[in-house]
Amino acid sequence: MDRVGNDSRYGYEDIYDGIYNGMPANQLGVEGWRKPWSGGNGGSCVEAKKLNDGRVALRQSTDPEGPALIYTNHEITTFILGAKAGEADFLLG
Repeated sequence: MDRVGNDSRYGYEDIYDGIYNGMPANQLGVEGWRKPWSGGNGGSCVEAKKLNDGRVALRQSTDPEGPALIYTNHEITTFILGAKAGEADFLLG
């Protein structure tokens, strides 16, 4: 997978345009975060933000200053298509 991260031991780039995997999510700004999977879980949701270069950032809604996971467009597309095809059903229940 083509990861952009903050661990060069695994061959990832250290920083790409100042945005890196695990960075504080609040450094990505307050605008543009959405809760596409929000439900009746007491407000604990995953929030997503589409970055200007096409990557996607995910964060925990209850910890908006916590770490952001940064995914390439290819990674997030592969995940969503796989989830729709049932490949992530093992995570349920």
